[in-house]
Amino acid sequence: MNQQAYELYRRSSIGATLIDSLDELVRLGRIEPQLAVKILQKFDQIVTDVLADKVKARLSFKGHLDTYRFCDEVWTFLIKDVTFKLENQNPIVAEKIKIVSCNSKRPGEA
Repeated sequence: MNQQAYELYRRSSIGATLIDSLDELVRLGRIEPQLAVKILQKFDQIVTDVLADKVKARLSFKGHLDTYRFCDEVWTFLIKDVTFKLENQNPIVAEKIKIVSCNSKRPGEA
């Protein structure tokens, strides 16, 4: 893989489970650490591609912006008292959320 994909989804439940499984396989000597790294890189690439190409659901939300920052081409927003509205579904309310937003172009793309 020539281009690096964002590693954000490694902190998702499926990403954390994959990391735990790979760590266990490396610990048991079933795979080499280099293979575990390649698998994680492929996971980063595939999750990013699938979310960009396959997910078509729309979501809107309202809340009170508490904090925001922009660092290394990544926006982070902390929002309080948030109401989410999904298409044809009841609203969902959250006390606070964190949104991390990255450039849709992968590093190295023009």
